[in-house]
Amino acid sequence: MIELYLFLVFMIVAAIIATEIKDLLAAVISLGAVGFSVAIMFILVQAPDLAIVQIVVEVLTVVIFVAVILRSTHIDETVGKKIAGTQITAVVLFSVFAFLFLFAMFKAIQELPAFGNATMRIAKEYIRLGLTQVGGANMVANVILDYRALDTLGEATVLFTSVIGVVALMRKSGRKK
Repeated sequence: MIELYLFLVFMIVAAIIATEIKDLLAAVISLGAVGFSVAIMFILVQAPDLAIVQIVVEVLTVVIFVAVILRSTHIDETVGKKIAGTQITAVVLFSVFAFLFLFAMFKAIQELPAFGNATMRIAKEYIRLGLTQVGGANMVANVILDYRALDTLGEATVLFTSVIGVVALMRKSGRKK
């Protein structure tokens, strides 16, 4: 799976750009590219549930970061000035990375199975044995609550812990003035 290595290289380059670039908005876009690359990698390794969670978290994070940056920064006078060599290099680099990203995304989409086809052997076993072993008519509930109960408990614990962390950070009482 050469695509995973390509995405890994893309993520490393985007992370370096995010840490080294002076423009905050460009840094947020680079971080967004890293997060969406992680989501595509989850799709490539056939973990669509993790990909969906990653996309939701990434979209929310990027939107919040952009809102904070637009609200808290001022306009830089050097942004409008054109530097010939730097602009050409930036356009070439952007074009190369955009092409690589689109190529890898196209390859990742080709790896997806046809709609309705189960590709994993375990999913077929869940469907075949679900009604007889668990007794529930709803296969989604059977898988979530019986076959993957500890995984669901872990996900719920992570979500609960993150909500408690956000509430603890956002509360007004108890913070130092």
